[in-house]
Amino acid sequence: MDENNALGRRLREVRAWRQLSLRATAELAGLSHGYLGQIERGEKPVTSRATLEALANALRVNPTELTGSPYAPTDPIGSDAHATLREVEAALSTLDLGLDPGVQARPFQELASEVNHLNAVLRVAADYAEQGKIVPGLLTQLHAAYVQQPENRKGVLVALIHVFHSAAVLTKNQGVRGWPVMAARLAEQCAQELEEPEWLGFAAWLRGHSSGSQGREQQRLLSLRALDQLGGAIDNPNAAQVAGMLHLNVALAAAARRDAESTWSHLREAEQLALRLPRERENFGFLWFGQDNVGIWRVSLATELGEGGKVAELAKGVRPSSIPAKARQGMFYADLGRALVAERKTRDEGLRALLTAETIAPQRVRSVDRITGRHAV
Repeated sequence: MDENNALGRRLREVRAWRQLSLRATAELAGLSHGYLGQIERGEKPVTSRATLEALANALRVNPTELTGSPYAPTDPIGSDAHATLREVEAALSTLDLGLDPGVQARPFQELASEVNHLNAVLRVAADYAEQGKIVPGLLTQLHAAYVQQPENRKGVLVALIHVFHSAAVLTKNQGVRGWPVMAARLAEQCAQELEEPEWLGFAAWLRGHSSGSQGREQQRLLSLRALDQLGGAIDNPNAAQVAGMLHLNVALAAAARRDAESTWSHLREAEQLALRLPRERENFGFLWFGQDNVGIWRVSLATELGEGGKVAELAKGVRPSSIPAKARQGMFYADLGRALVAERKTRDEGLRALLTAETIAPQRVRSVDRITGRHAV
């Protein structure tokens, strides 16, 4: 079924259940009743988080109640990723830091190498199917190593944070509720034991990032609190990268509320941090924070604010290919496409951008289409 028609039908069902008229629902969501009617008839796509969240809030449901996610995808790529979720969720719910899971831990060097492969290859490729296959086993092994190899405890904690990051992203992008935040909280537990400012900030960023559309205010508050706690630590390049991503978290939360002033204020803060970073630095937490990433976010935020034609101008000079992460590249073209398809004169250009996005990161882009109800290619 066409994504727009499916979302429109679900809107009508929930609205009828709430016994709300089209006009009343539109007023509660801050939309024109004509536009809402077009959405319900499948004539207009929902192209922003803000619109989807406004409709969900008006109808007092979770956005996933409108989009129908999570559900088992019918395409082979999505199905492979979806098939791994049960074991990932089992690992998140059954493993406890400090309790031996009852397996013999492999040498830490081998585990560290596998975590590096997860970060540098699978996450870079946005390959959720392969990530899902190795995350449960890695979590089990690292929990065993935490108990059995106390001499490697710091390295194990850092490795666990990375694997929890992967678990949070792959479950979130498959539309699973609850588990992304669970993974982020488990990462936060590891960061608290490390007691290093950059990892504590990273964990706060991950919690905000994982909270999704229902946690925008929490995302904003967590990120602002973490920025305060980082304080003078941002002289450290690693902490500065985390601070930049926290500012981008706040900017996204503001854009979802249509608060353009706060959006651009926090984007400028992130940009200033990126400009001050030394050329030679660690890619801390595989965040890929820097000037090019800020440029990609500028396009995403302008799309979220509904700044249509301005988005194409902002996209000029942005180099998405400079960031190896396929998910970031794919979402740049997806956001650009979302902005352009909303206007009749740039619709064809927008469709080309959406096709490019799916070619670059099919698992990421197709899953987002399902979760947000955005225009699907």
